[in-house]
Amino acid sequence: MRASLFSGLLIATALSTSPAIADESPLRIGVDVPYVPYQYQQPDGTITGFEVELINAVCTEMQRECEWIKQDWDGIIPGLLARKYDFIASAMNITEDRARQVQFSEPYYQVPSVWVGRSDHEVDVEDTLAGVTIGVQQGTIQDRYVTQFHPEADIRRYSNSGGVISDMHSGRLDLVFTAFPLAQEALLDEDAYSRRGPLITEPESIYGPGVGAAFRTRDQELVEEFNAAMAEVKADGTFERLQQQYFGE
Repeated sequence: MRASLFSGLLIATALSTSPAIADESPLRIGVDVPYVPYQYQQPDGTITGFEVELINAVCTEMQRECEWIKQDWDGIIPGLLARKYDFIASAMNITEDRARQVQFSEPYYQVPSVWVGRSDHEVDVEDTLAGVTIGVQQGTIQDRYVTQFHPEADIRRYSNSGGVISDMHSGRLDLVFTAFPLAQEALLDEDAYSRRGPLITEPESIYGPGVGAAFRTRDQELVEEFNAAMAEVKADGTFERLQQQYFGE
């Protein structure tokens, strides 16, 4: 759930599945890319990935055209509140802090975090990490986790996960703490890196109940429409098909 760096806003793709959809104003969706395999950009500029395809299916169920708008993570909630887009779908965990600013949909999946280190450099993640250099994406649940549980470490925060992965490859980091699917895609497919410790999905005070779409608090009707459409997408097998496509069994 990223080796290239992107900035600014870009309308990347718009899906229209029937003439009726064109009669509605498009739903604009804020997203931070790249975050493989959840959101990433293809060479032609199209944004795709597990969550992107999932939300596109929800838009189809809602009979709405959807446009994906790129936004850096540290400005993604302010962008929503400034009405740059209608909702956020960007692997955003539902947390109490965020829920004070936005209204979330029902959670639709959970993303575990994982420690990844260099295979030739042993680090016990269940011990003190004093003097250990850790890379995280700024403002994420992984950032909150290491800040709370490992303040003794040398924590290096990056505006996007591409910077984290790049500095791990260049040897500037001892550990990366990131989403497990992203680690699988960007690091764990190489012998030079290995997973450390179990997958992490708690405490709930940090991870919340899972990932959801974020809306402005006034848009209750849109949230309800989205939840109903997501339920249909799960019931008709689309969600399971996409899970198998991107993550296997």
